[in-house]
Amino acid sequence: MESGISYSTLSSFINGKSQSPKLVTLLHICEGFGIELNEFFTDKLFKDVEED
Repeated sequence: MESGISYSTLSSFINGKSQSPKLVTLLHICEGFGIELNEFFTDKLFKDVEED
């Protein structure tokens, strides 16, 4: 709710239906959690990401 992103959009990311969110969408999600975009990407989940 805080991000302004619709439930269906968030659900599609969580369920893996959408694998390439737009940067602006990630920005809104971060705003909803009260974090900066750079904090989001410093998570260890992104440490060893490789392109398919």
